[in-house]
Amino acid sequence: MSSTPESWLREGERALLHTRVFDVQAVRFRHPRRTEGREFIAIDAPDWVVVLPVTANGELLLVRQFRFGVAQLSLELPGGVIEPGEAPVDAAARELAEETGYRGGQPELIGTVHPNPAIQRNRAHLVVIPNVVLAVDTAWDADEELSLERIPIPAVLELARGGGITHALMLNGLFMLEGWWARRKAAGGDAV
Repeated sequence: MSSTPESWLREGERALLHTRVFDVQAVRFRHPRRTEGREFIAIDAPDWVVVLPVTANGELLLVRQFRFGVAQLSLELPGGVIEPGEAPVDAAARELAEETGYRGGQPELIGTVHPNPAIQRNRAHLVVIPNVVLAVDTAWDADEELSLERIPIPAVLELARGGGITHALMLNGLFMLEGWWARRKAAGGDAV
């Protein structure tokens, strides 16, 4: 038995479903030591951006919104779909302004994750925007309604550890932010 699993060979795919937010494909793979392949499901969706907006005094800007999948309000970071040809840092600045009315300093990509590599092909890009301030009017989508909360970063991390934030991609973003924040604090005190 090898210490590393072998990569399966992709043999083709066929479309199963097209929706306004994702497409579903049946993808045929075959293990290299087998003669017959199997069909698996893959979801194609655009890449997403998760924005970590940090104020000059170390607060994180969060949004609370209704999520239809769980049929309840969810405390989250701003974010959304990256438009075709748009860089993740540009999408982060756009989404932040649209959802919150805030703008900030130079966006910094701090990580990229696969939301669910078992079935999804897209990625979520995690972007910090420092020194955010209220600057413009919001531009919500038709079904969007948000409230904003500014919470000190240590309190947000504690809230997440205690189950107050349950969206997995937001937790990924906070995990990456924790290291970014610690490096910033070590380099210059409270300055963002």
